[in-house]
Amino acid sequence: MATRWGIATAGKISHDFVTALATLPKEEHEIIGVAARNLTRAQAFAALHNIKNAYDNYAALATNKDIEVVYIGTLNPQHFETAKLMLEHGKHVLCEKPLTMNLKQTTRLIQLAKSKNLFLMEAIWSRFFPVYDAIQKEISSGNMGEILQVIVPFGFNLENVERLNTKSLGGGTILDLGVYCLQFVCMVFGNEMPHTIKAAGFLNEEGVDISTSATLLYKGNRTATILTHSLLTLPNEAYIIGTRGTIRVPNFWCPPKVHLPSGLVHVSLPEVKQEMNFINSAGLSYQAAAVRTCLQNGMTEHPKMSHNTSILIAKLEDELRKQIGVVYPED
Repeated sequence: MATRWGIATAGKISHDFVTALATLPKEEHEIIGVAARNLTRAQAFAALHNIKNAYDNYAALATNKDIEVVYIGTLNPQHFETAKLMLEHGKHVLCEKPLTMNLKQTTRLIQLAKSKNLFLMEAIWSRFFPVYDAIQKEISSGNMGEILQVIVPFGFNLENVERLNTKSLGGGTILDLGVYCLQFVCMVFGNEMPHTIKAAGFLNEEGVDISTSATLLYKGNRTATILTHSLLTLPNEAYIIGTRGTIRVPNFWCPPKVHLPSGLVHVSLPEVKQEMNFINSAGLSYQAAAVRTCLQNGMTEHPKMSHNTSILIAKLEDELRKQIGVVYPED
């Protein structure tokens, strides 16, 4: 039987997710309905993607008995309440990153999912790219020697993107871009909590960060350096540097290829039938397939993006914001 999806919001990322979902076998994935706060938008989305049901509220998804799992692509401040609504109505949840606005909300959401024995995952799609398996295999092999440095810069000119620059919309580079940097570092260092974090950055007039530079120190003289920026395009390549070799990951948040010490690994993305809003969004299909596997096997979390990983990332995000001075109403 197909995994039966509901889609919460008819925005750009939801478009890309549904388009990527269409690359998977139809007998494995079916979209039952889409909801947006504006019915006209939901209906236009439904027509574009051949979805039977369009709603003007998220409760309609939550109460639709045909829907098994809901993909949430709302704005950051809406993640917690929307995911909570779905869980309370017995729906499994795949929620866009950041899972919530802070550690407090993330912990509560995970506790709710566990209490109801429901699947919940932060949609950090990066973790499911085949290239990430190649990276982890290389690290585990020991061929790189001792890994002492990770460098992850991530930035674009996003001056005109309202949601990223407005506090009430959950703006700021830490939650939008930094989450990708942090998840990469956490993967390399095995979800270890750094013993020291030093962060600095600049805020806009709204009080959200437009740039962040942070150093994370780990035992054994290991260091991670992350940079985020919403005024400049940074190199956007991640580096894992060991005593015997370096891994270079172009487009590290959605990489179809990686440069290992042993050579290039390249895995072509699925072919999509519609234009996408974001780079390499066809790779969203990898995490959708992973969700189906979990649901088929009665799993409430995925080992590649576990609840503990989301909690660790939320802790790190909170600490970076604290040091830079970014405070949201949800705090």
